[in-house]
Amino acid sequence: MDWFTASEYWLSRLVFQRGLAAVYLLAFLTAAGQFHALMGERGMLPVPRFVARVPFRQAPSLFQLHYSDRFFAVCAWSGCAVSAALLAGLDSVLPLWGGMLLWLVPWALYLSIVNVGQTWYAFGWESLLLEVGFLAVFLGNDEVAPPVLVLFLLRWILFRVEFGAGLIKMRGDACWRKLTCLYHHHETQPMPGPLSWFFHHLPKPLHRAEVAANHVTQLVVPFLLFTPQPVATAAAALMIVTQLWLVASGNFAWLNWITIVLALSALRIPGSPPSVPATPLWYEIVVLAAAALVLFLSYHPVLNMVSRRQVMNRSFDPLHLVNTYGAFGSVSRVRYEVVVEGTRDAVPHEDSDWREYEFRGKPGDPRHWPRQFAPYHLRLDWLMWFAALSPAYAGTWFGALVERLLENDRDTLRLLRRSPFPSDEPPRYVRARLFRYRYTTWRELRETGACWERVYVREYLPPTRLSEAAQRP
Repeated sequence: MDWFTASEYWLSRLVFQRGLAAVYLLAFLTAAGQFHALMGERGMLPVPRFVARVPFRQAPSLFQLHYSDRFFAVCAWSGCAVSAALLAGLDSVLPLWGGMLLWLVPWALYLSIVNVGQTWYAFGWESLLLEVGFLAVFLGNDEVAPPVLVLFLLRWILFRVEFGAGLIKMRGDACWRKLTCLYHHHETQPMPGPLSWFFHHLPKPLHRAEVAANHVTQLVVPFLLFTPQPVATAAAALMIVTQLWLVASGNFAWLNWITIVLALSALRIPGSPPSVPATPLWYEIVVLAAAALVLFLSYHPVLNMVSRRQVMNRSFDPLHLVNTYGAFGSVSRVRYEVVVEGTRDAVPHEDSDWREYEFRGKPGDPRHWPRQFAPYHLRLDWLMWFAALSPAYAGTWFGALVERLLENDRDTLRLLRRSPFPSDEPPRYVRARLFRYRYTTWRELRETGACWERVYVREYLPPTRLSEAAQRP
């Protein structure tokens, strides 16, 4: 290893790059499949309306220059194509500069999507993908050994992801300090997975041990990433194991997988590195400039991390180059769900023929067992979880959702598991009701076959017809 490169990490770089390309591919597939209903020209939060009031400097995006649903689709599917090419290793057969430009394309395309995505893209893993993707541009290909500075900065991101999440827990909900948060978390998390019911019913001493192990992994182990090998590899491997545990226990989009990909870059995977020519001077200059920029922009995230008023998942620059992360600073003790129903009755009553809409991922029918969707991201289902926490989280889009259900809008219905109405017979009225959900016990599961038990709490949205829905925010 010379002062600039670390040839012994060439295989780690290769695994990291292919893993990142896979995450990019999934992110673009999610965008291509959902944008029409969420933020298309007739979406719930249309991009044209957003760019009309937000200037380019605040949200740089290709869609600030031009927007149409067709253009968005071209960008999203182009991102899929480039990501697939990177996954297949096209960057390795290009010249060094060509490989760097190829990695720049998905970053620029996804930045354009995130910066106009509004509430639908206000998740920490969007910024995380962009931050990691930016550094991947400078990681090089088979023409050069991996640059030490870029490998260090990837570990710096991983450190902030884990340590920031650990700090927000210790400063937040007291149940993290009491080791009791997992008494509730598996039941109240945004989108449970097929194994979440079983995780919830683990013995309480094991839940306490899980929380204690989480604190060690997030507050102690991150510092070991910057120690000599093989300690750094052991630290990264422990983080990977922890993330796989989270993958099994819930649906967190690609948050866990992008963290695993980051940790892979810190592993020292055995293998004989190929011989490469001397590192070009221009490449060293570009990498040094990028590293200096990232370190300079790290000021605000570090200041936030050490602050008693630490915030989670915030970007401090419009390019999302260096961000702050964190999750579940507080844990809900009770699970609420918004249940959306429609009826074709001309005059709605409580005893009308109300039929329930079924979502793909969020709990609805108590007998419907949760499915595994992550790393695919069901954006509407996630926002429905926030809507159940408070109507304030749904103020900008829920009325538009109801309007499109009343229209039997094809793109919106594609986001759902099932609509109870034929395509040519839309409902006359739609309403929403708030329910309290809890996991059934082992005995209740055997007797009823239902994994959930729900109790009506209150009306969330009164019966609404099309003309009324159009007037709601």
